[in-house]
Amino acid sequence: MKPGIHPDYRPVVFRDASTGKEFLTRSTADSELTVEWSDGRTYPLIVVDVTSDSHPFWTGSARLVDRTGRVERFRRRYGERGR
Repeated sequence: MKPGIHPDYRPVVFRDASTGKEFLTRSTADSELTVEWSDGRTYPLIVVDVTSDSHPFWTGSARLVDRTGRVERFRRRYGERGR
């Protein structure tokens, strides 16, 4: 890789805006906000709207879309198509 053209890849803390859960990872994302982590160091803080901690698919609170009756409704509206 060419030196000096890549963004700084460093430890960053991400915080879920709805649950408040934080996790430390590495990223090139930049932020003026900082947070002190449990290891005593200060890291940039990125606040995000959705993480696996609050996403309905990962939390198990996802609701299934009711698909029963859609075909029947379509056939009622537009009729049977000849094959």
